[in-house]
Amino acid sequence: MKQVTIVGVGLSAGTLTREGAEALARADLILGAPRLIEALAEFGKPSVAAYQPEEITRCLASQGSGRYCIAVSGDTGFFSAARGLSEALADCEVSWLPGISSLNALFARLRRPWQEAALVSCHGREANLVDTIRRSRLTFALTGQNLAVLGEALTAAGFGRLTATLGENLGLPDERLSTVRLAELADMTPGSLAVLLVENPRADDRIPCGLPDESFLRGKVPMTKSEVRAVTLSRLALAPDSVCCDIGAGTGSVTVEMALASYRGRVFALERSEEALRLIRENCRRFHLGNVSVLPGEAAQSLGSLPRLDAAFIGGSAGQLTAIIDALMANNPRIRIVLNAVTLETVQEALDCFQAHGLEPDIVQLAVTRTRLVGRRHMLEAATPVFVMAGGGTWIES
Repeated sequence: MKQVTIVGVGLSAGTLTREGAEALARADLILGAPRLIEALAEFGKPSVAAYQPEEITRCLASQGSGRYCIAVSGDTGFFSAARGLSEALADCEVSWLPGISSLNALFARLRRPWQEAALVSCHGREANLVDTIRRSRLTFALTGQNLAVLGEALTAAGFGRLTATLGENLGLPDERLSTVRLAELADMTPGSLAVLLVENPRADDRIPCGLPDESFLRGKVPMTKSEVRAVTLSRLALAPDSVCCDIGAGTGSVTVEMALASYRGRVFALERSEEALRLIRENCRRFHLGNVSVLPGEAAQSLGSLPRLDAAFIGGSAGQLTAIIDALMANNPRIRIVLNAVTLETVQEALDCFQAHGLEPDIVQLAVTRTRLVGRRHMLEAATPVFVMAGGGTWIES
């Protein structure tokens, strides 16, 4: 069996650990990205410039038994190729050797501990940097030449004034640290080796339920009220990584609470009113959300282009309730659907739709009464009763 050691080179050959250097010195062959192969030329070993798992497995398949090293940048356990390589080399004896990551290096340069930072990679993968920053006092992000895109998204979410430390080419002769405001990132073009440390002194990782109605910009667009929203969210039973949609999103009050609950997931807000679309975007900015996509148009048509959904809320259907529920069930037969209705006709149509798909909905009718100060006395004021209907998916995991 071939012995393969995946070596975390660190920032450069100068940051190799002694253990890593010894493994490279014993190797019969070194494989890695061209930049790393060039940096390790001093070991005088045969080498192959390859870093994709399929390239490496193809190369090793032509070799006999022996000792092989695969060089990866940074640390093998921090957003590294090591895991994918290990899976691809299941027929080899694979071991990992850690290295110094850009995370270690940046915090050491700043003389700060890093154990309380949220860690995210926006380098070559999708990541919700906005919501990580919203929830975390310190956020460390691996970036790259996508800083302008990240800066635009962070500014659009209302974080443009936050301060960050930008580290470029750490461990190399042209290393540079600078302090920037996030809004400035949109005009920057750093090298491909860039990292970002963002400080948010007003970070908030709470997951509120039934936010006060006054928290939202409303205009003249209908809004799901606080008490009804709380029950609606409880019936949706969202997980942090849920992918969900808000149909007939109105002001976006449910959209906002869905996004706060599914902070690692995605929320699609479907709405056809121009005024409502504007309010949804403004309310998402107000709550610093980066995981919401606002989609204009008719819901039944828009649903066909969405990824597989875990849950959906129907706040308004514009007379297309049957078509909407059919489209949701076509998207995912195990989807969790919650809808609000204020007329008996809508309740009956929804019940027929649920049953047509083999679902028996849970139905609760809410009659909320609030107090209103009249002179020196508190008068009771009843709101319109609302039916909350939920079916499909799983409410509570056993």
